[in-house]
Amino acid sequence: QVQPVESGGGLVQAGGSLRLSCAASGRTSSMSHMAWFRQAPGKEREFVTGINWSIGMTAYADSVQGRFTISRDTAKNTLALQMNSPKPEDTAVYYCAVAKRRGSTDRLPPRRYESAYDYWGQGTQVTVSS
Repeated sequence: QVQPVESGGGLVQAGGSLRLSCAASGRTSSMSHMAWFRQAPGKEREFVTGINWSIGMTAYADSVQGRFTISRDTAKNTLALQMNSPKPEDTAVYYCAVAKRRGSTDRLPPRRYESAYDYWGQGTQVTVSS
């Protein structure tokens, strides 16, 4: 099992910046991909960005492309989300997710759907004020 724990959420003004972190513990050698999802009030959880843990291939939702950056530190087993120029519509609970190695999918781009991920953090609230 892998336990991801998010940190860094809070209140930020539109146009500012915020950095989220996710620390993974447990069987981190079994990680294939990591991703950030978010869920706004009254909406379904949606994919934000993801990264292939071994080769660093990334994917972004169109809504955050060019504003958000995902990065990883494989030595520390941490994931980061740099949020630049956030907008009020980015307000949501942000979740860190981990996918296990399955062999056949390990070198594929990050998947954009929830069922591709096996372990989830508790989430961290991000509120963007206008």
